[in-house]
Amino acid sequence: MALTNRIRPGSTDMTTGNPYKLIILFSIPLLIGNVFQQLYNMLDSIVVGNFIGEKALAAVGTGFPIIFMLSSLFTVIGSGATVMIAQFYGARDIEKVNQTVGTIYSAMLVGIVPLSLLGIVTTRPLLKLIQVPDDGTLDMAVLYMIVIYVGLIGSIGFNINYGILQGLGDSRSSLIFLLIATIVNIVLDLLFTLAFRWGVFGVALATIIAQLCSWLFGVWYINKHYDFVHISLRRFFFDKKLFREAMRLGIPAGIQQALFSVGMMLMQSLVNGYGSAFMAGFNGANKLDTFAFMPIQSFTTAMTTYTGQNIGACDLKRVKDGTRSGLVICVGFAVVISIILFPLSPVMMRLFSSSQEVIDAGVAYLHTVLPFYFLLAIVFMYNSILRGTGEMMVPMISSFLALWLARLPAAYLLAYFFGKEAIFYSYGIGWLIGGIISACYYYSGRWKGKSVVRHTEKT
Repeated sequence: MALTNRIRPGSTDMTTGNPYKLIILFSIPLLIGNVFQQLYNMLDSIVVGNFIGEKALAAVGTGFPIIFMLSSLFTVIGSGATVMIAQFYGARDIEKVNQTVGTIYSAMLVGIVPLSLLGIVTTRPLLKLIQVPDDGTLDMAVLYMIVIYVGLIGSIGFNINYGILQGLGDSRSSLIFLLIATIVNIVLDLLFTLAFRWGVFGVALATIIAQLCSWLFGVWYINKHYDFVHISLRRFFFDKKLFREAMRLGIPAGIQQALFSVGMMLMQSLVNGYGSAFMAGFNGANKLDTFAFMPIQSFTTAMTTYTGQNIGACDLKRVKDGTRSGLVICVGFAVVISIILFPLSPVMMRLFSSSQEVIDAGVAYLHTVLPFYFLLAIVFMYNSILRGTGEMMVPMISSFLALWLARLPAAYLLAYFFGKEAIFYSYGIGWLIGGIISACYYYSGRWKGKSVVRHTEKT
């Protein structure tokens, strides 16, 4: 069935128009949304670091790679579905768009309980595996993560809604969901932590309540504003062919995320070996790093949608034009961000802690990685373009080699020979390797003909 006049005005048709303009305009709401999302993530760290303590800050930050790893076991399907929705949208196939949405939601509702239970059971063993200090930090990290796993459906559901809208070319509506999450989280963070004195339990509880509110509002919003998409939390629709295609596309991305998470656990383990102060500085700087990376992340996310829609429309020339535009925008922003943040690093680190040891560790991280930010922009841009085409294996291989054969070995070697602060040079080494692999594959042209639309027609 063709998708004609039923496209909502908030959606963006990226198969026509100037690529620079489309990418930037699509990215602006994404960037604002990412600011909201990171705002409440940073608020958690600021509140914890200043009002609960250094060990609590280390506890909240150290569990992220583990949560990310287990979540990636499910989000493989969601990442594949986002590409499928973008390509079906570009091909104007309304029936396949709606069926893909129904299939991904059914899979989530069935799989969320065992995934949450798996997370709860493995929390303490995994934290011990990465050498979280048993000085109070371990117990706080366990408590924080268990609460997060109990409410995991809110986080995954929110990200599925976000992916659906992204595939449809709507980067504006997600702002509403993120605004709700941010406001709820800020209010509850302050209430639970400062008024009720619930510590890291209060921080975690505020996070999952905020995510649940945002997810459920998103379900209502999509059903109300998109008459060709229907999300049901009671009646399941499941298409085996579409699910297999989502898995085909998503499994490489999921493996990539899982391997990345395990790699980050090993990196965290290395950092943890230098004590809670170094851990806290590393985790605080990671928050700033994530915040600084948001413009680039927004542009690369836009490129996945742009590429997917144009692949669906069988317009390879526009894909190549968009690639050139995206690289200019991304690398330019990476350079500007690095120049601005480098001298402000000590001031920004004081948001998280007044301890000079914590501040010094965070500044060492930022001053080492920021000069190589342009390499990170290049890696993300090429991998996002390849995912939009339906090519998922190469980004996985690129990320695997960059992390496991470059960054991690370099981190341990640098720490051994030059000391703990030299660890952070491993980031630039990994980004260089990943960028070379992804760029070489893109210019080989082997990604052509990866259209999901054609693949589902053949199977």
